[in-house]
Amino acid sequence: MSGHNKWANIKVRKGAMDKKRGKIFSKMAKFIEISARKGGDPVTNPSLRMAIDKARSYNMPNDNIQRAIKKGTGENKDGAQLEEVIYEAYGPEGSQLILEIITDNKNRTISEVRHILDTHDGRLAENGSVKWNFNQMGVIRIDKNKIFKPIEELELSLIDVGAEDIKITEGILEIKTLPENLEKTKETIKKENVEIEESGLEWIAKNEVNVSEKEKDKIEKLFEALDENDDVNEIYSNVTL
Repeated sequence: MSGHNKWANIKVRKGAMDKKRGKIFSKMAKFIEISARKGGDPVTNPSLRMAIDKARSYNMPNDNIQRAIKKGTGENKDGAQLEEVIYEAYGPEGSQLILEIITDNKNRTISEVRHILDTHDGRLAENGSVKWNFNQMGVIRIDKNKIFKPIEELELSLIDVGAEDIKITEGILEIKTLPENLEKTKETIKKENVEIEESGLEWIAKNEVNVSEKEKDKIEKLFEALDENDDVNEIYSNVTL
């Protein structure tokens, strides 16, 4: 739930998260719970392993992680049944959004999301009308200053295991892979003794759009309002800001 480029892909940054840690932990617990339904062992459940890695990148306490796993596996049956949903939407200036939702009440959530979009010159879109412009890819981000070997050597190792794109932006090395290559790419990085800042599956726009400074402010306010909703787990956009 964070990214090195503000609002370019996932619209929540770690700096902002520190001010609302409880909300972030709640969202991460839902993510872990959903992932744990496929099995409570992260060794055999890559989805759970990815969710745990993300939770730990935000310093989520292990007790919280284990509690969420138990809820997902059914060992702890407290609470309502969660469901994963993807909403597609348009924002100001015809911007495109993909919202990953984890909710225990779809009717409540869609009503709240629709209200937020309406308030910020956006609207829900029909299924497929936005997603066509996005590919789901594995994304890994590393602090360039934490790589203690020639970056070129690391890049060659990553290309060998299927990295599709590698670039450095604002001091962050970002690696994109096909979803099926994400875990082996992470293992290659760990073998090189390089710390991963964050990793996961993200919706990446095929065609990005630039917007004016005036529209940029409107779009950022929309993203912030969506992020405040407890059921909105991730926000992706085709906007370059």
